[in-house]
Amino acid sequence: MYNNQRYILFTFVAIMSNPSKKKAVDLLLMKRVFHFVKPYRGFFIASLTLAIIMAIFAPVRPYLIQLTVNKSIHNNLPIPHWIQQIIFLKNSNNIFQFIINITIFQIVFLLVESAVRFAFAFITSWLGQNVVKDLRVTVYQKVVSLNLSQFDKTPIGTLTTRTINDIESINDIFSDGFIQIVADLLTIIITLATMIWMDWRVTLVSLIPFPFLIVATYYFKESVNKSFMKVRNAVAALNAFVQEHLTGMHIVQAFAAEDRELAKFNVINKEHRNANIKAIFAYSVFFPVVELVLAISTGLLVWWVADKKLDAGLLVAFILYLNLIFRPLRVIADKFNVIQMGMIAAERVFKVLDNEDVLKETTVDRQPFTEPIKGQISFDKVWFAYNEEHYVLKDISFDVKAGETVALVGHTGSGKTSIISLLNRLYHIQKGAINIDGVNIVNYPIEKLRSSIGVVLQDVFLFSGSVLDNITLRNPLISKQAAIDACKMIDLHDFIMQLPSDYDYNVMERGNTLSLGQRQLISFARALLYNPAILILDEATSSIDTESELLIQKAIDTLIADRTSIVIAHRLSTIRKANKIIVLDKGEIKEIGNHDELLALGGFYSKLHEMSYDKQQNVVS
Repeated sequence: MYNNQRYILFTFVAIMSNPSKKKAVDLLLMKRVFHFVKPYRGFFIASLTLAIIMAIFAPVRPYLIQLTVNKSIHNNLPIPHWIQQIIFLKNSNNIFQFIINITIFQIVFLLVESAVRFAFAFITSWLGQNVVKDLRVTVYQKVVSLNLSQFDKTPIGTLTTRTINDIESINDIFSDGFIQIVADLLTIIITLATMIWMDWRVTLVSLIPFPFLIVATYYFKESVNKSFMKVRNAVAALNAFVQEHLTGMHIVQAFAAEDRELAKFNVINKEHRNANIKAIFAYSVFFPVVELVLAISTGLLVWWVADKKLDAGLLVAFILYLNLIFRPLRVIADKFNVIQMGMIAAERVFKVLDNEDVLKETTVDRQPFTEPIKGQISFDKVWFAYNEEHYVLKDISFDVKAGETVALVGHTGSGKTSIISLLNRLYHIQKGAINIDGVNIVNYPIEKLRSSIGVVLQDVFLFSGSVLDNITLRNPLISKQAAIDACKMIDLHDFIMQLPSDYDYNVMERGNTLSLGQRQLISFARALLYNPAILILDEATSSIDTESELLIQKAIDTLIADRTSIVIAHRLSTIRKANKIIVLDKGEIKEIGNHDELLALGGFYSKLHEMSYDKQQNVVS
């Protein structure tokens, strides 16, 4: 029964809010949104029940006021028996007692009605916030499970908007949309039914201008909907522009481009203003139209009642009834637009949830993987492309024994970073296989695979928070003492203790309060603390001072000791210590060997050495 009622309500709202062919799509989206209501079904039913109660309550007070006015004018007017019962009136001819009793009842009734309205507003908002909370968690879980290729193709700002802004728009469906529309429509229907029951002729006369209001409401809804679409696009453009220019502000200022960029911002800002003004214009036209129609209806009502010499109480009651009808109509079109914007946001959110480009676990037996990974690596005829048309790795094959250090060298774009990304299963390979300890990496549980591989990248990323948080990555299983011991092993402890709050020092966004060398050392401490069987190291010492370079070089030696290491080498000292050097060019392996063997060949490595490492060799010598 509940599902049937819900289906009818969904269909009604979808048809009313969008009479085009898109209503089937909107209905499907609405069903998917309301799938997240299932854990809170009781609250949803409670909100609908309260909506019905409010609608039933709506015409009661005008009717009581009608009786009061008529009774005051005509003392001998009979009072319905059920009214006498609910206001505890014993003598219906005692007008003073009647007015006192009915006034007290109306005060009590008003308090009850206010309590019902409060409960309705609170429950609907509570429901919306909980649905949004669950939906946001679901979307975030989906985002973190997406393959890294999705982040290459999708701007970060877009995913941020989907996770934050668009989901917040879905909340409006509950807090200021669907259930409120149901309540308003029920109020209008019950009020109309009451008016017709009391006097159908007066009802028809007073509602003569009503069709005009229906037409005006429809055109208002369409106009505001288009305006809101333009506003959202303008807001997105503003956000993208501001985010990009705040991130690159040092470039803007360094090239004295402030005025030019300000001119661009002004253009985007004017588009945003114009879109809002169009929406404001629609509101400015619609609300006076509603007031005009209400005034005409009231005038017709007064004329008819006066002409037919009907009761004054009837006139007062019908004026109140008209307000009960017109009041929700003032905002109901706006609420339809809220639903429509929520549907647009839901469509964007569900596109993220429907993305199947995720890293999938295999269903093989997990028993063989209870033993720790030793670190033997094998690339077997691996082909990889970020898109199917252009392979960046071609037929890559090499073996690394457990405990060995392998250096990857080559020009920019030769495929070095792609190799270390594939080892972590950040991307899918198109052909071939990658094995660790003789097992294809696709057969390892993701958590076990990645927890056994430590990664230190050239572009160190630090999160907002303390130094300790960035070293432990907020893992509650890692003690502060363990982090301190790791920092001492790479001579980072003394530096941290010099900071204002030592290990509790806030590194700010992306670690901007620290130097490049300091950020690099923190990333080394992080990798050392997790004690991985395999270390992936994008060595970065080319842009730091000599003192930091010496500390980092010592940290590197500590990190690669007694563990399998794959190093994208920039420094000759690291290359010389490598057990094996793999020379890459345009996604292909050109040479494999140690430092002396490759120099003796006089090939690719020898040329790279001559071009890139002569100065470093002199420093080391």
